[in-house]
Amino acid sequence: MSEATGGPAILVLEDGRVFHGRSFGATGETFGEAVFNTGMTGYQETLTDPSYHRQIVVMTAPHIGNTGVNDDDPESGRIWVAGYVVREPARITSNWRAQRTLDEELRHQGVVGIALTGTRALTRHLRDKGAMRAAVSTTETDPRALLARVREQPSMAGSELAAEVSTRESYEVLPPEGVGARFHVAAVDLGIKAMTPQRLAERGCRVTVLPATATAEDILALDPDGVFFSNGPGDPATADGPVAAMRGVLDAGRPLFGICFGNQILGRALDLGTYKLTFGHRGVNQPVIDTRSGRVAITSQNHGFAVDAPLDAPFDTLYGRAEVSHVGLNDQVVEGLRLLDRPAFSVQFHPEAAAGPHDAAELFDAFVDLMSAQPASAVK
Repeated sequence: MSEATGGPAILVLEDGRVFHGRSFGATGETFGEAVFNTGMTGYQETLTDPSYHRQIVVMTAPHIGNTGVNDDDPESGRIWVAGYVVREPARITSNWRAQRTLDEELRHQGVVGIALTGTRALTRHLRDKGAMRAAVSTTETDPRALLARVREQPSMAGSELAAEVSTRESYEVLPPEGVGARFHVAAVDLGIKAMTPQRLAERGCRVTVLPATATAEDILALDPDGVFFSNGPGDPATADGPVAAMRGVLDAGRPLFGICFGNQILGRALDLGTYKLTFGHRGVNQPVIDTRSGRVAITSQNHGFAVDAPLDAPFDTLYGRAEVSHVGLNDQVVEGLRLLDRPAFSVQFHPEAAAGPHDAAELFDAFVDLMSAQPASAVK
């Protein structure tokens, strides 16, 4: 075991399964939904992704922490995961960009973790039984006592969490020097990753990021050329406010783009259902197919809920015809929606891909093209 680990620690799942390991990061105890991430890189981006709020993340890659931590790669201003599970914390940090070790960062931010040799067994268990409530503790030595407290924790299903991770005040992300601002995008922060408005800004968009509580009136008051709805945590079935805001944007005919939670919000705005996946999709190696072109992209994903929509043909909605634009090749989950009679689309995966593959980066260009194609009278 790594020199970065400390004293004994235990992980207890709500079905009674217990794993023993060593403390990694802060000491204490933490509760959340146990999920696994199959990415071999990007641990710092994972830790700081607001979509992981109230989740204990199990990393399937055997070595975590090799490149340390820096102040350039975080996707938000803090670590959001409730707890962290790794097999082998790096003994040595080796990267010219590293400013401190992962263990130091976890301790500094009070994130309780555990290093255990059984991450493969834990991942297989979660694949078979599904994501479930769990706890990591370096202080409680009785698994039965910890299990009783795990079962008192709220389930992820029915949890409304976007407002807990969203910005409290609006702010702007401007195009880089030398890139003119061609469009103004209003982005609703449901748990937005920092790289997303940057990707829009690189394409000549001035991005105004709004809180999750923003209404359609708040959004349209900015007179934007396009509207973006971000990723985020929680159950989309509870997100009535963002759904109402999106319907107002659709009523106004503004170009619209959604990612991850934003895809589920579009599904609900179209009166489609959503449901909880058994263990979700989390990692940077998820294959999806474009239903029009047949092109397959390897994508970055982080979601535990999905949209229930017909896969075989276009369908009618409150806003005209729509179709499923992308489908997951591993399990046939809906990975994207496209309106055929209005300028709106969404995807379940992350085209900004930090870290991850850039196969889907062209979707930001598609959003820009959608704004470019709108006559001034239809947008303003």
